[in-house]
Amino acid sequence: MPATPSITKAQQKAIQKADTLIEALGWIRKFRDTTTVIKLGGSVVEHPDSLRHLLLDIVFMSTLGMRIVVVHGGGKAISRAMDEAGLQPRWVQGRRYTDDATLAIVERVVATELNHDLVAKLEEFGGRAMSLNFLSTNVLFGERLTLDGPNGEPLDLGHVGEVTRVDRLTIDNLSYAGQVPVIPSMATTEDGEKLNVNADTAATAVAAAIGAEKLVVLSDIPGVLRDVNDPESLIHSLTASEARRLIADGTIAAGMIPKIEGCLETLDRGVKKIHIIDGRLRHSLLLEIYTTSGVGTEVTRDPAQASSAHVAVTAAAR
Repeated sequence: MPATPSITKAQQKAIQKADTLIEALGWIRKFRDTTTVIKLGGSVVEHPDSLRHLLLDIVFMSTLGMRIVVVHGGGKAISRAMDEAGLQPRWVQGRRYTDDATLAIVERVVATELNHDLVAKLEEFGGRAMSLNFLSTNVLFGERLTLDGPNGEPLDLGHVGEVTRVDRLTIDNLSYAGQVPVIPSMATTEDGEKLNVNADTAATAVAAAIGAEKLVVLSDIPGVLRDVNDPESLIHSLTASEARRLIADGTIAAGMIPKIEGCLETLDRGVKKIHIIDGRLRHSLLLEIYTTSGVGTEVTRDPAQASSAHVAVTAAAR
């Protein structure tokens, strides 16, 4: 039997890289030809180095045969532009009141400047991408959103909306052609009124409409922690019922509650998995999707819920 060759440090490093590729192989095969919606939050967009690595990850994933759709907001850029214009933001139950002047800024900053910049960067890094905005092809349609006030009266939010219809055909055609659709969180009504839409709800609507395998929410938090002061207490995987229990016992609290409730709503609408990851971590997308342990929190449907969804889809297909 031949003796085991001695290995240099450089060779050992190379072998570890090869082992990582082999670990990724099974996941690459599993997710090839599936669709993943990636929600880019404003906090991530504000960090140029983090954004660069995320966009490189998207190009890599697309090259490996995953169909990627990007939905983005730009809250911090909007606030900055409003400040420069001397406009004071007004908030109604956590949502930005959008008058005519604010709407014009949202359209310019998010739907035009940021949207085109993301597409340009994806193509600069070797990908193929397409802006789906008001200057090209709008794919999000909706209606004005109203909230209930303290006494049940409707609260006016101005030009703020919710998505009621998604142009799936346009998104699918681009995806199947190997392009990455990049969609800003704005919509139009059937009458042509432009609306400012929350990016999380826009991403949920897109993921549900196109039957995405995954929705990945990129933010500035690592995921769900058992102890908010201990990053080592990250919960890597949660079912819907487990997530509800953690909300009930207070483990999931404060600002994480609406994020998890949004995940649960997305699961109810047919998306199989939602991943919450820290977009500031270098190559967090690749680490979450193509490694066994991942780096964020994966939220999935309960087994019974998943089985019911499979039966419903099978019946509908017959």
